[in-house]
Amino acid sequence: MIRVQAEDFDPGAVLAEFTAGNGRVGGICVFVGLVRDFHDGDPVTAMTLDHYPGMTERQLAAIEAEARTRWPLVDVLVIHRVGRLEAGARIVLVATAAAHRAAAFESCQFLMDWLKTRAPFWKLEHRPDGENWVAAAAEDDDRAARWDPHP
Repeated sequence: MIRVQAEDFDPGAVLAEFTAGNGRVGGICVFVGLVRDFHDGDPVTAMTLDHYPGMTERQLAAIEAEARTRWPLVDVLVIHRVGRLEAGARIVLVATAAAHRAAAFESCQFLMDWLKTRAPFWKLEHRPDGENWVAAAAEDDDRAARWDPHP
């Protein structure tokens, strides 16, 4: 399931709903990303996340579909927030459920790596001295590249 939303989410409640009544799940791997209060040593007070509605959801669904072809997943959940988020706020939750832990761990990492580099989100950092658009990081591209089937 893919959700792009402005509203905050409660990870505990979301995960309880995600696994309710599913006896096939042997393990869940979860990643929750937060807005840091710094970037490259500079203070950050908030971040505004923008996206292209429709295109963003389609791309996230394609990333989820790719994960499902690579691992035997019982279920997948991706929640990504948009709008202005203060430092410390939750940005993203990725959860993968599988019969065994290896598939849950690997697929969760894959989803985050590809979401970070292939999903159309734009991030504007708010700092005490102004605003700064966040550029793509080479380290993120390197992490995502390890999942490419044809390097």
